[in-house]
Amino acid sequence: MTSPTASPFRAGFLVAAAILLLRVGVELSFAGELGVRNGQGEPVQRLLTMKARQLDGAFLDGITNRSQWEAQRPRLHRQYLEMLGLWPLPDRTPLNAQVTGVLERNEGFRVEKLHFQSRPHLYVTGNLYLPRDATAGAKLPAVLYVCGHAGRGRDGGKTAFQQHGMWFATHGYVCLIIDTLQLGEIPAIHHGTYRENRWWWQARGYTPAGVECWNGIRALDYLQTRPEVDGSRLAVTGISGGGAASFWIAAADDRVKVAVPVSGMSDLEDYVGDHVVNGHCDCMFLINTFQWPWTQIAALVAPRPLLFGNSGHDNIFPMTGNDRIRARLETVYGFYTNRTSHLFDVAVAPGGHEDKPELRLMAYRWINSHLKGEDLPVTEPDLPKFEGAALRAFPNELPQDEINTKIDESFVPVAVAQIPESRDQFARWRGAKMAELRRIVFPALPGGKSGGGIKLTGRQPQSGIERLDSGDVLRWKFFPSERTGSRSTQWLVVLDEKELPDTKPAWLEKLSGGDSVFQIASRAGISAALQEPPPFYVHRALPLLGATIDTLRVGDVLKMADAFIARHPGGGPIKITGRGAAGVIAAYAALFEPRLSEVVVVDPPTSHRTGPIFLNVLRVVDVPQALGLLAPRPLTILTAQSEAFGDTSAIYRVAGGEIQLRPLR
Repeated sequence: MTSPTASPFRAGFLVAAAILLLRVGVELSFAGELGVRNGQGEPVQRLLTMKARQLDGAFLDGITNRSQWEAQRPRLHRQYLEMLGLWPLPDRTPLNAQVTGVLERNEGFRVEKLHFQSRPHLYVTGNLYLPRDATAGAKLPAVLYVCGHAGRGRDGGKTAFQQHGMWFATHGYVCLIIDTLQLGEIPAIHHGTYRENRWWWQARGYTPAGVECWNGIRALDYLQTRPEVDGSRLAVTGISGGGAASFWIAAADDRVKVAVPVSGMSDLEDYVGDHVVNGHCDCMFLINTFQWPWTQIAALVAPRPLLFGNSGHDNIFPMTGNDRIRARLETVYGFYTNRTSHLFDVAVAPGGHEDKPELRLMAYRWINSHLKGEDLPVTEPDLPKFEGAALRAFPNELPQDEINTKIDESFVPVAVAQIPESRDQFARWRGAKMAELRRIVFPALPGGKSGGGIKLTGRQPQSGIERLDSGDVLRWKFFPSERTGSRSTQWLVVLDEKELPDTKPAWLEKLSGGDSVFQIASRAGISAALQEPPPFYVHRALPLLGATIDTLRVGDVLKMADAFIARHPGGGPIKITGRGAAGVIAAYAALFEPRLSEVVVVDPPTSHRTGPIFLNVLRVVDVPQALGLLAPRPLTILTAQSEAFGDTSAIYRVAGGEIQLRPLR
C-alpha cells in the first residue's frame, strides 16, 4: 500500500468528509458512555471542567515569540522531569546489556533478542532489528519504537509491533522495540491507583509514565553504544501507550531528533471535561504538580520535527482534543518557521484506535524525510511474522533479582526523616519543609477569604451552608459555649465524609466539654465523589489539574477557618481538631493558618500511604514529621500507636513546644 501522494502526511484532508461524520459519532458515543451527570456530583464536574479549560487556556501564557519561549524552556524542562519523578535525573548505572539470541531472515534483516537494566535490576526487554549486512561502523540512523498496550503475555508486547521493526531494518535503519513495564516479559503494574488501590502513588509522586520515560532514555543510551548506529540520528515513535511514551521521551531527551507519537495525547478538556481519563491507565499521565496545560509537554519537542498521528474515530483520543493540540503546537512551531509543515504536521487516518497501515506509512515517510532527507512515498511489504515465543529476550526463566514488579516502591525517593538538633536548626528545617510543601504539594492551595454565608449570633445552635465558586456547598453547624465569659475556648472541628454536622460526634464531646464548637462537613460534591465506583473519575482527574480531593479539603478548611476567626463570638483561643485523616487535614490547615492556636489530632493515620493523599507529600514529609512542623504550637495526639509518632515528639523537644501523646479512650 502506498501513502497518499497529494500530501505526504495530512491523510485526514483526503478523507475530510468522512472525518466530519466520524467526529459527530465520537461526540454522541461519549455522551452515551459517560451517562447522566446529575445530583451531588454536578458541582464537582463543573469545577473540574472549569479548571481543565482554564489550564488549557493558559498555554504559552503570554509567550509570543521564539526568544521568550527559549528563555522559559529550561525551567519548564526541569519541572517536566520533576512531574515524572525524574528530577534529579537518576544515575546512569551500567546497562548490563545482553543479547540472548539472533534470528536471521532471508528478507534482508536480522533480529537480536536482548535485555538491559535501566536501573540495577530494572529489566527492559526488547528486539533489535538491523539490516542483515549491517556492520560495525555502518553509522545507520536508528529508531526507538515504544509499544502500546498489546497483551501478548509472556512474549511481551513487542511481538505485536514486528512490522515496524521489519520495515525500518529493510530500509536502512536500526530499530529497537522495547516492551512496556506492565506488558513486557516481566509483568509489572500500570493500573496501580484504581485497580490496585495504590492511591499512595499520588502521595509519592509516582507514575509509571516516569518509568516508561526512563526506560526509553536508557534505550537511547543503548542505541548509542551500538557500533552500527549513528547516535546523532535518533527517532522515537509508537502508538497508544507507545504514543504517550514517545511524547515523554522526546520531551525529556534532546537526542531524539524526530518524533512520531501516534494516538498518545489529548488535552485536559478531553481528559477531564469529557471523562476521557476513564479510558486510560496510569502510565498515560504525569502528576501535574505545576498545573500545566497538557500540550506544554508536546511543546517541549519543538523545534525538532514532530508528526502527530491519530485516527479520526478514536474514542480515547478524540479528534476534538487533537485539533486543539494541533492549533497550539502550530503556534510554537511558528516561532521557528513560517512554514510549520516542515517541522510539524498532523497525520489523520480513518477508523478507530489501532495500529493501521495508513498511520505507519506516514510515520515511515516522516522519519525518512528528516533522518535521511528522502521525502518520497513509501510502501509496506507484507512480511511473515515471527512466533511470539521466538522473540523472547528471556526464553526460559525470568531473572530472580528483578525489581520491575515493585519499582513503585523505589523509583521516586521519599523524604528522609531528619530530626533537627537545635532550635536554630529547627527553624531552618521548618522553613525549608514549608517552602517545599508550598512548591510541590500545595502550589495553588484552594481557599482564600470566605464569603458572607456565616453569621454567628445569639446563644442558640446555628447551622448553614457556605456556597463555593464551583456551585458546591459546605455545611456547618455552630454550638455556642455553655460557659460564661468572653474568653472561652473555641473548637473548629473538621468532620470526615461520614460525619454529619447536625450533632457532635461522641469523640468530640469528651474533648470540648462545654466549649463552643464550629463543625465543618466535607463539601457535598466531594462527599459524593468519595463514594464513586471504579474507575474513580474524580480521584484520577484531580491530579491532572494539580490537586487531590484531600487538597481541596485543606483549602475548604482554610476558607472556613478564616470565616470563623472573623465572626466567632468571644476572643478566646481557637483549637482545631479532627479524627482520622480529617485530623491530619486539620493539622495541615493549621500549618497555613497561624491564628489557630492549638491542634488536637484524634486517631490519625501514621503515614500518608493510607491518607490523606496530597500530591508528592511523601517527597517532603510523612505524617509524623508534618505534625512536627506545627511546633511550637501546642499539639495533642490521641492515639493507640504513640510509638509511631516518636519523630513528632523529638521535633517538639528540640523546638521547645508542648506536645501530649495520650491513648485514645
